[in-house]
Amino acid sequence: MHKVSPPPDGSYSSYVATPAKRHKRCWPIFTLGAVVANIIVLVVVMYENNCPANIGYGRKCVLGSSFKRMSFQPWSENPLLGPSSATLQKMGGLRTDLVVDQKQGWRLMSCVWLHAGVFHLLVNMIALLVFGIELERDFGFIRIGLLYLISGLGGSLLSSLFNHNAISVGASGALFGLLGATTSELITNWSRYRSRCSQLFQLIIVTGVNLAIGLLPRVDNFAHIGGFVTGFLLGFILLMKEQYRYVQRSTLLDPRMDPQHVKRFKTYQFILLLVSLLLLIAGFAGGFVALYSGVDAYNRCSWCHYLNCVPSSHWTCDSQSG
Repeated sequence: MHKVSPPPDGSYSSYVATPAKRHKRCWPIFTLGAVVANIIVLVVVMYENNCPANIGYGRKCVLGSSFKRMSFQPWSENPLLGPSSATLQKMGGLRTDLVVDQKQGWRLMSCVWLHAGVFHLLVNMIALLVFGIELERDFGFIRIGLLYLISGLGGSLLSSLFNHNAISVGASGALFGLLGATTSELITNWSRYRSRCSQLFQLIIVTGVNLAIGLLPRVDNFAHIGGFVTGFLLGFILLMKEQYRYVQRSTLLDPRMDPQHVKRFKTYQFILLLVSLLLLIAGFAGGFVALYSGVDAYNRCSWCHYLNCVPSSHWTCDSQSG
């Protein structure tokens, strides 16, 4: 613990000490590595897809003459510049019947590293860089890695309970986990931030807009919701910081107080941690039991399909593919 010197004017009322040693910022190794891994996976998937060899007679691959084996499926089949649905399923796309009936539980995680196309990958990787780099600089490789992977699993789990007949791919669940964790990190470390109300309002707006986009067809909003809730709870567990300002003020008010004996974490932080841990364990346990018991969540919740797609005169939700 650093020593605190009194301010020049002798007044403590407006004086806030700063730590003698600045907080060490970590290199965003996991975030950058995840971006590279996702790009490599898409390249491998496109190589395996081999559109020219598998396309039907009379149909043309997008950029077939230039990219040859790496060319994309026709626009009418995949408007995201990507492979076929059959290839995505073969390479690890999430389908509930394969997870449960064929005992392919690994698909709950493999789908997080797959993307439906170049546009899908581009949007998700930009989001990963925006949220991941800042979080990893503050909290390090291990905690952000766990946050990303567990949030991805949470998104896949909720998706598999609702989208029984769809193939779902993408890192959106993990990315919404980072967004949820950013929100809970602001709450649990509330006293460390300036303009915290405006920051919280901005996060709520960003979350609302992204979830609203998930109401469009062909977007798996259940993965978004599951990832966000998982990340939000994990933020209270993994991203709790010591309240330095609280320690410094207590020491300044009573110079005889030993800083070593002052509480560095506030009581509300431990309460949030405990409640979040219990909810997270209960949620995953209940989710896996429901999944492998063959529960169709749509039959238990008649209105929940509106969380994933809202019907419109411009589109139908019947062809939802995740």
